[in-house]
Amino acid sequence: MSGETLLKTLNSIGLEVDSYKEIKIPDSIVVGYVINKEKHPDADKLNVCQVDVGGEILQIVCGAKNVTAGQFVPVALIGTVMPNGLEIKKAKLRGIESCGMICSSTELGMVKINDGIMVLDESIGALKLGASLNQFEIFKDAIIEVDITANRGDCQSINGIAREICAALNLSPRENLPYEDGENLLGIGRVVATRADEGQKSSFLYRAFEIKGDISENLLTRLRLALIESKKTNVVERLLDYVTHCTGVLFKAYDYAKLGGVDERVVFDIKNGKHGESYVSCNGKNLGITGIYQDECSMLDENSKFVIIEANYTVPSVLAETIGENKNLPKGDHVYRSTRGSEPNLAYGADYLFKRLSSHKNLSLFAGSQQSTMREEQVALSISLNELKNMIGQEIARNDIVKILKKLGFEVSVNVEQESINVKVPFFRHDILNSHDICEEIVRIVGIDNITSVPLVFAEQNRLTNTYINYKNSLNLRKRAADCGFFESIHYVFDDADRLAKLGFEPCKVQIANPINNELNMLRPTLLNHMLNSCERNIKNSKKSVRLFELGEVFNKDGVQSSNIAFVVCGLAKEATLINGAKGEEISFYSFAAMVQDVVGKFELIASDEKKFLSPYEQAKICQNGEVIGYIGRVDIRVEDSRDLPKTYFCEIEFDKLKFVSIKANAYSKFPSVSRDLSLVVPDGFEFAKIYECIKNLELKELKEFLPVDIYRGTGLENASSISIKFTFQDMQKTLEDEEINALMDKILVSLKEKLNIGIR
Repeated sequence: MSGETLLKTLNSIGLEVDSYKEIKIPDSIVVGYVINKEKHPDADKLNVCQVDVGGEILQIVCGAKNVTAGQFVPVALIGTVMPNGLEIKKAKLRGIESCGMICSSTELGMVKINDGIMVLDESIGALKLGASLNQFEIFKDAIIEVDITANRGDCQSINGIAREICAALNLSPRENLPYEDGENLLGIGRVVATRADEGQKSSFLYRAFEIKGDISENLLTRLRLALIESKKTNVVERLLDYVTHCTGVLFKAYDYAKLGGVDERVVFDIKNGKHGESYVSCNGKNLGITGIYQDECSMLDENSKFVIIEANYTVPSVLAETIGENKNLPKGDHVYRSTRGSEPNLAYGADYLFKRLSSHKNLSLFAGSQQSTMREEQVALSISLNELKNMIGQEIARNDIVKILKKLGFEVSVNVEQESINVKVPFFRHDILNSHDICEEIVRIVGIDNITSVPLVFAEQNRLTNTYINYKNSLNLRKRAADCGFFESIHYVFDDADRLAKLGFEPCKVQIANPINNELNMLRPTLLNHMLNSCERNIKNSKKSVRLFELGEVFNKDGVQSSNIAFVVCGLAKEATLINGAKGEEISFYSFAAMVQDVVGKFELIASDEKKFLSPYEQAKICQNGEVIGYIGRVDIRVEDSRDLPKTYFCEIEFDKLKFVSIKANAYSKFPSVSRDLSLVVPDGFEFAKIYECIKNLELKELKEFLPVDIYRGTGLENASSISIKFTFQDMQKTLEDEEINALMDKILVSLKEKLNIGIR
């Protein structure tokens, strides 16, 4: 199969190819054999080698430290153009003729495996002197680097990628025969035992072997380890990296002697943590948290002879919660793989490992394994074929669906009567949770380009209309606010929990697992704090008048999201100009309320002192059609002082409760209006709102408006005040006579006397 086919296939099924490189070795780079090596007479760092290349013996001067007689090596013959463009020519080095070059891996255009020349061995195939290197598969290969998304931990191995390609191209994967223990081997039960808590969220498999001599790596293994950038130096740990990359199974290696095992077996104690993470210990020593880190006290070193191998798997969500809560935990090499989901079939990885170990003559393997397996049910889904058809946009044959899912490792059964399929999700696909995920699996294997395009149908007309209307209302509101001299501000939906608590707001029950910083550690319940912060910054930058608004999302204490619009004016109502005067006019409650009303439309105010962050003497509830939709008032002087703010007024309104009604033009009267003033004596502390409601409830159609115009306190008015109210009367059909106006005024006075016990001065 060509590399181009693989590239196209991987990209089409959602495994994005990040890079592609073909290894191209020239025909004239051949297998050679170093017959003899002598020191160069005039250069300490050069060697003169006699190299057999099949048809002839060449003299080659080589500067590599690791060259020695008896090695098979790659030799570039005279006239070879190397992958980096260098042409090999006959040359003299310090007076000694050199006819070719013994090559390193980097000179061949491959990854670096050591600091000297590449030494060939039969792990790449049977070596024949003079044979071109490009006849061996490792030297005519292609390197494909795949960018794996965080949810596809199952594709972090050769096995996972192979499974995907088999499904996409309808191939059968190569059968993996299980490893079988040799005869007369000691059982692992002699050296290892396990104890585990109930309800664990991890699985473990232990095997053991003893090192009795050299277990150096062959060339093929070193090349592949260099490709995956394994930086480890211990041979056993490097082999574990190799097997993990092939199978996806995670491994740890323990030094048996460091665990306290000499003549008796060691016991691994597995304890459950707060989130289900597994703490592993042995003889009172903490060995780490599975999937997160391994303590150095148990790791292998160059003197390790007796090795315990642990294959492990932990549910990824458990690890994510553990790391999210405790960011100071040490993190090992496994975290990247384990938190994305490693291979849970531990026996598969352990068998693969021990097949490779069994070929080493200097290892003594133990038979069998010790296991501790979590008990977890597979995710089971029942999906109707009609549901899949509606999601995909076209019908996919039932047999094709079943075949695709089985190739991907799912267990599938068909319910013919109900025209549905029952699917059991394999443990290695922790990202599959619902029918939509199953649909995505089918579509990516079928190919999005193979799904017929159909016209878009707008089925949710009402939802679309409401969304559009809300968008238009918010846009118009923002435009009107800008027209009225407010500047729009935009802040994070996260806020400072400490500052909000000082303002009297309850913390949200929905916690932020990974806040941006300590000042943005809670979902905001109000727009107030951010807007006061913006005022503070502007005032400190010499602004005399700060006028801001924001339309944004807020969250109540239960985490329910809604939209609010807020306004703030700090300092002067307007910046000082020639028209406004040199000092400008300071903002007041009534001028601020008028500004807000110009933006959101007409509203009524009800005196209030509920908001502790506002002045108890200058705050009110905002009402429209009898419904409270927000609040308005001066920021409490203590809050102003703590933030170095001048006089500041703030208003916050629930956007969803605002009434956006079309303006209706009413006929106006052609007849003149008539005004009357009335001075009422009221007790001190009496609310004008009661007078307003009493007169309004009379529902006098001729009464167009009435407003307080003066308050008098003085001699003759003990514990009382005189309030002057101006009444304006007008009729649609005629000019009102004095008798009619007097009758209306009498009705007002009688009602005030009867209901409020107040009268004229």
